[in-house]
Parts: sequence; C-alpha cells; structure tokens
Amino acid sequence: MHLILQFPMQNKIELSQSFEGEIFTDTKMRLIYATDASAYREKPKIVAIPYNNKGVKQIIEYAHENKLSIIPRGAGTSLSGQVVGAGIIVDISKHFRNILEINTPKSYVRVQSRVILSELNQELAKHNLFFGPETSSANRCTIAGMVGNNACGLHSLIYGSTRDHILSVKTILSDGSEVEFKELTKDELTSKLKLQTLEGEIYRNIYEILSNPNNQKNIRKEFPDKSIPRRNTGYALDILLDTEPFSNSTNKFNLSKLIAGSEGTLSFITEITLNLIKLPPKEKAIICVHFHTLEESFKANLIALKYKPGAIELMDKNILDCTKDNINQRKNRFFIEGEPQAILMIEFARETKAEINEIAINLEKEMFDAGYGYKFPVIWGDDTKKVWDLRKSGLGVLSNIPGDAKPVSVVEDTAINVEKLPDYLSDFNKIMEHYNLKCVYHAHIGTGELHLRPLLNLKKQTDVELFRTVALEIAKLVKKYNGSLSGEHGDGRLRGEFIPLILGKQNYQLLKQIKQTWDRDNIFNPGKITDTPPMNTSLRYKPEQKIPEINTIFDFSETNGILRATEKCTGSGDCRKTEKIGGTMCPSYMATRDEQNSTRTRANILREYLTNSTKINKFNHKEIYQVMDLCLSCKACKSECPSGVDMTKLKAEFLQHYYEANHIPIRTLLVANITKINKIASFAPSIANLFFKKSFLSKFIMKIIGFSPQRQMPLLQKTTLKKWYKQHNNSKLSNKQKKVYLFNDEFTNYNDSDIGIKAILLLEQIGYKVVIPKHIESGRIYLSKGLLKKAKKIINTNIEFLKGKINSDTPLIGIEPSAILSFRDEYLYLVEKKLKNEAKIISENTFTIDEFLSKEIRSGKKISKYFTDAPQKIKFHGHCQQKSIANTGTVRDMLSIPKNYTVEEIPSGCCGMAGSFGYEREHYELSMKIGNQILFPEIRNTSEQIIIVASGTSCREQINDGTGVIASHPVEILYDAIKKK
Repeated sequence: MHLILQFPMQNKIELSQSFEGEIFTDTKMRLIYATDASAYREKPKIVAIPYNNKGVKQIIEYAHENKLSIIPRGAGTSLSGQVVGAGIIVDISKHFRNILEINTPKSYVRVQSRVILSELNQELAKHNLFFGPETSSANRCTIAGMVGNNACGLHSLIYGSTRDHILSVKTILSDGSEVEFKELTKDELTSKLKLQTLEGEIYRNIYEILSNPNNQKNIRKEFPDKSIPRRNTGYALDILLDTEPFSNSTNKFNLSKLIAGSEGTLSFITEITLNLIKLPPKEKAIICVHFHTLEESFKANLIALKYKPGAIELMDKNILDCTKDNINQRKNRFFIEGEPQAILMIEFARETKAEINEIAINLEKEMFDAGYGYKFPVIWGDDTKKVWDLRKSGLGVLSNIPGDAKPVSVVEDTAINVEKLPDYLSDFNKIMEHYNLKCVYHAHIGTGELHLRPLLNLKKQTDVELFRTVALEIAKLVKKYNGSLSGEHGDGRLRGEFIPLILGKQNYQLLKQIKQTWDRDNIFNPGKITDTPPMNTSLRYKPEQKIPEINTIFDFSETNGILRATEKCTGSGDCRKTEKIGGTMCPSYMATRDEQNSTRTRANILREYLTNSTKINKFNHKEIYQVMDLCLSCKACKSECPSGVDMTKLKAEFLQHYYEANHIPIRTLLVANITKINKIASFAPSIANLFFKKSFLSKFIMKIIGFSPQRQMPLLQKTTLKKWYKQHNNSKLSNKQKKVYLFNDEFTNYNDSDIGIKAILLLEQIGYKVVIPKHIESGRIYLSKGLLKKAKKIINTNIEFLKGKINSDTPLIGIEPSAILSFRDEYLYLVEKKLKNEAKIISENTFTIDEFLSKEIRSGKKISKYFTDAPQKIKFHGHCQQKSIANTGTVRDMLSIPKNYTVEEIPSGCCGMAGSFGYEREHYELSMKIGNQILFPEIRNTSEQIIIVASGTSCREQINDGTGVIASHPVEILYDAIKKK
C-alpha cells in the first residue's frame, strides 16, 4: 500500500561536487509500492536525500537537465500512490526535521517539512497548544505529507483539515526559485501579479482563472458540496474562489491553500507555518455504542452529531475481529461486549465529568428509544487512548484477513454530506450486492466519510477488472450525491483518472492549466491529479501470476506460506516511529532514520525476491542479506506492527536458506555453539575467564572472531546451576507444596548461575518446591542466528523431555525471557507435527518468573509477608521479547511485592545489544547509539539510591557497557528483600 525503498549505500553518484545530500543510482535498486487497491512498481533512476534547500535546488536542476521527474516523499504513508513514479525519489524524512519557531502569543508554529505530527504536538503541549488535525499515522507522518494530502484525522469534526490551519508555505518552484505563499491583501495580490517571474506567472494564471465568470459558475456547480468538511478532489479552486477579491468573503487570498492537497505536483515544500489551538478540556470520555446491525450505526450517527462530539468513528465486525489475533490490540478490546456488528466511538471533551455524564445519559436514551444500540460503555481517562489505538490499528489489522482476497483501498476515501450518508450507503451496498462483494466499513462516519473497502483478490484477472469497474461505479455514485471522491487520502494514482467525472471536464482543464503554469516541464510528481494513467495499470501482481510454493523450516501454515506472511505488510509505516514516540519497533530505524532499516523495507524486499526470483533458492540474494543485516531480531514487530509482521521469524528463515546456498560464517558458528564452548570452559572457569576478561589478549581474540574489542565476553560463574542443584538439599520441603519446574537455560546455567540459585531459594522460601527437569539448552542462540534445522532438533528434544510434566498444576518457569518465551513462540512453529499438541500444552503453562509470581498473587496467594517493609525505589528496563510475547507489567508486579517498593519502567525500547548483535564489530556503534537514545541517559540521570533492574542477560551487559552501572535481575531484588529470620 505504500512506498518502500531499498538501495545499496555503495552506489553513489555526484550531482555536483558540492551537492548537499546523498544520491543513489538505480543499480540493483527497486522501488516497491503496494496498495491493496492499486499496487505499483517502477524503477526510479535515483533516490536522493537532500540535507537542505541547496540540495533540493540541485536535484531540480539535475531533473531538468536529464528530463527526469521528482517525487517528493515524507514517511511514505499515503494510500493512493502519491509518492511513486519513475525518476528521482526525493526523501525528506531524514533531514528537514526542525521546529523553527513556536509563537505562543500569536498561536502559530513554523516547522521544516519533515517534522512528525506527534513529536510536534509533544513539544506544543508544553505551551498548552497543539495542531488540530490528527491522522491515524500521527506517530510517523510528516507535516509536509499532511499538507500534500490535506490530511484530516479523527477530530476533523471540530478541527477540520490541514488546509484549514495553514498560514503560509515556503516552497521551491520548478525553476529553483524560493517562494513563500501566504495570506495577501488586495494590494499585495496586485503587487504579486506584476512580478516578471515564475511566481508572478503563477499568480496571474490563478487570477485569470478565478476572475472568469464562466469558470466561477462551473466551479460552484461541479465541485463537491461545500458542507462536506472533507473534500480534497483535484486542486482547491473552490476554496480560493471563496476569498477576496473573487467573492464577498472576508477570507484573504492565500495560495498555500492550493498547495494543500496538491500532492507534490506543484512545488517542493520546505517550510510550513501553521496556526495552533489551545489544548482541549482535560475531561474526556468515549461512548462506545454497540450495534446489532451495521445499518443501525449509520442512522445512530446522526443522533450522536446532535450532541456536538469531538469525533465519531466507526469499526465494523470485520475489522473488530481482525484485532482479536493482534498481540498489541487484544488488550485494547477491553470495552467490547458480545459480538457487535459495529461500534460507534463517540468522544466528548468538556470541562467537567458531570457534563459528559449528562450527555451520555441523554444520548443513550435517545438512541435506545430509536431502537439503536445495545451497549453503551463510557470510557474515561487513560483508557481512551486504548480505544483510539484500537481504532487506528484498523488499516494494519485488515491484512490479517485469511486468503488472497483482501479489503482493498479503492473507494475508501469517499466523503458525502453526513445527512445524505445513510442513503448513499444504501446505494453503495446495492452495488456491492450486484457484484457479490463483501465490504469492510470503518473510520470517520461523523464527517460523512467512511473508509469502505471491498474484498478483492488482485492476483486474479476477474478481480483486477472488477477493481476498476467498482471504482468507476462508486465515482458515479459519489457524483450523484455531489460528494468528494477523496476525503483525506488524496487522488494519487488511484483516483486521478476519475477527477474529470467528479469535477467536470471544463474544471479539469483548469487543473491542467495550473499544473502547466507551475511546472512547465512536468518534473514534479507527474501522473498525479492531472494526466493520471488508468488506476488498474502497473499493479504489483500480474493477473493469474503463479504464486510460488516455498518450502520452509518454520511452519507458515497460518498464513498459507511464507510469501503471504511477507504480504501481510501493508506499508503503513508504524515501523518508522521514532524513540520520542515510544515503543520498541524498529530500533535500527530509530537510530539511523534510514528507510532501508525499517521493518516494511525488509518485508517488501523479501516479498519481491520470493515472488520474482528465478533462482531455485529464492532466498539466495545478497540484496536481502544487506537489508536484513541491521534487524536486531528484537521481536517488537510481532506485536507493534498492526499487521503482525514477525520480521524476527522471517529473518531467521531467510538466514537458514541463505547459509545453505553460501556458507555459515565462522563467527556465526562460534556464537551458535557458545553453549558447547561454555560447557567445556566451565570445568576451569577461572582460567576461561582470563581469556574472557578485558585484556590485550581478549581484545586480540575479539578482533579475530569479528567482535568489538570494546566489549567483554560474558564471564562464567564458579559453578553451574546444574552442578549446584545436584548438591542442593530440598528434601526438607513438603510434598504438599506446589511443585514448579525451572528451565535451566544456557545463559543462567553458565553465566548467571548465581541468579538461578537465588531464584530457587526465593521460590522455596515462599512455599514452592522447585524441580529442574531433564532438558537441553533452549535453542535461542541457534534461532537468533538463523540455524533453524539445529534449533528444530533442540526443540523436539525438549518437548519430548517435558511432555507430560508441564501443566496448569506444575508450570514451567524461566529466568531469561528470550529463552523461556521461545516455548510460547518459535517452539510452536518448529516442533514436529506429532508433538504439536504437547508443545501447545507446554506453551500455555510456561511463564517467566515474574509472570508466574504475578499470576499467583492475582489468584490470592499471600506472598508479601515474606519480604521487608523497608522502602526502595527501582527502575527497570523491559526485555524486548517480553514486551512483544508477554507483558513487562508483570515485572512491576513482582518488584512491587515488598509493600514499600516503588517501581518505574524506563520507556526505553530496545537496549541495542540483542544477543550477539551488539558484540559484532560492524554493529557495535549502532548498538550503542540505540542504547544512547533513551536507556543510557535515563540511567545516568538516576540517583545511585535507585536500583536499576533488567531481566535480560544481554540487557544487563549493555547497561554496564553503556553506563558503568551493574543492573540486577528482578530475582536478585526479591531475594535480597526476604525478611531475615
């Protein structure tokens, strides 16, 4: 659905010796664009990343000289093909990121084009201000992208669109001149008309168009209904016509309103000035009305609007069901009761709770009396964010609908006068029924715009033909209701060809005049808004293209194969959020801001080669290896990606096949077999540690094997946990005590046996009998290095050993999250079929030690009596895989068992170590950069009296290397808190 770039860093060219930016040629480069409605693939000549305005001007000059086009690009989250094409992709998302001015008295902000909406609002909140339009992609979309699409978002009922808030725009025109478009008086406009420059020519062209009575008549007649707040079809001539000197309006003429929604076809945006709004009232609530039928929600929407809400959003059953299998979204479904066919999410912000409560009572009564709705839960406070997060996940989770037929983005942006919306939807449904199509309904019903997505299989010729047929039918229907074909997502490649139908042929010619005047050589994003090719050309899939069946080690049957697992990536760009936004995905992108290091690039490069490679081993491509290299296998994408793209799993599968075609690097073999090395070394740990400790000799060894000499290998303990356990006398424990099995993972056994010992003593102290069952290593290291065949053997062996032992009465507990959580993740997809049921039983009864203790407390077990009453403050860093597969909240529960312990989780994302990743010489610098984003500064600024805690052994190594602080495992904290007898 969006633009994905991959390019090799070595293929640089120079525009000139003084070029301000990075340029990459088309050698081995692919531009991959996919939308469920209009997939698109072309090869650009160049990808350019300018540092500043000078770089942009040089690119424009180069484009003219070489007859190339320029496609401006921010985060690449647009839905209609706006940022794809052949030519120069100009990616502004790495630079142009400064907030230049916040003027509190006059309530405006001046920003560079790449500034991200959520980051902007974080900064503005300090001044009790914010920028109103809020898109579902707010945590990664750029302000310039919002201007290009005239983005709206959830609260457009009260805040309108981006266009409504633009004060001025600084741009670079097609001749390289820098121009600012802003509000003009009549006299200022007259002065502009006299300029003998491209700027003057632009003003004269617009003035002539809008002064013509015939044009005025056609614009007012053909453009969408003015009462529709979301209208964004073509260039905004109707908006400019409603300004002086062309009407009696007091609105001043401002060409920045035309730039909004122009999709980069007129000029290159470098700076934007936006008006700001005071933060809404503190008291907020969402009334989540549940409906038995979808049609009820359409009519109930009109009742809700009477109460002046800030937002009304709809989610239908199709999309609600898709959230059930998403790890991150399951917890956001807490308010859903039963199996509603649709839910309206109606938000109110008022000065007092009493006002909202009164509205909720009256709204429920009116809807109930009308026969609409069966449940009306009211959600308050921080829980409202969970509701909106569920709603915002809609686009991504739709990719989880099984099969090749997906809800496609073809007519999803239509906007109709809200009073006419029920009738429009009735006609829409008749068209769907005529073509025997199912459809998904969601989004901005309060403003007359529903994202309507028919289910189509664009791999089939019949559905490709139906794709355009439906688009044309709905375009005619939109015209019938005088609506806008594009409400907020823009025209792009998807809707551009239907603009003459919506606006009329004469008005369309006016759009072409504007484009010709601004951009005579057609270098800026051609084929968008004007002269758009048919929307069903240049699709990702060739109709009836044979889908290759690819044998894998992992079981990908849930997605009907690995290729469809990669196809789950919708390109929504959630993996492009920054460390300022929070979350863990994607650490290497956060640190580098390079598109090639995003999860979506990895998914799409893998999809591209698996689909089109002619090699027997389709994984055997160096280009894939290069893009996968900086994936830390943190697992965050499995939960934070709304589509659930598990890049850790995909990377491991790729590496297995890539190594089969090439060779396994010596360093990889050494890392994978570190357990065997540690086993031998454990017979003389003191001697082994002489080689592992930092010294001239260890640095020399580290260099030889490709590790950073700035690291120290994990040291061995004096004894292994296995040896200690054999000597440990637990015969005094009563057989009546609850028995638990402890998984003695390879890290705990050799490097952290002291933690393992404390874990056993801790559990015994509070009334559990601990047994270490027969098992071998977890296989985590082999999994992380992509040696799946070896990992598979280990997994089958462990399931054989543990089957029949692990159940709800005798659970399996682990200390190292990455090892124990493998039972809940990779084990289920690598185990032999005959052991699947046993593996599932074990997975359901396997817990990290903090999960186990949290679960026991919740079931009523009194544990706190065993621990000190002394106060202690703790900060903990959550393990990446635990954040994804489980929940770090249980770490807080465990550390809070002593009643006067206060616990705070550091919002740190990934620490940057990720197993051996941070040890590897070429990754060391990036590893430390990741740690330095949030984690290291937070720890450095923490008082020495506050204990730092981390569950992961790699995390503790990274914290020590990055800050000099020795972090503790939660087990150590709780063990030390046991009351002395």
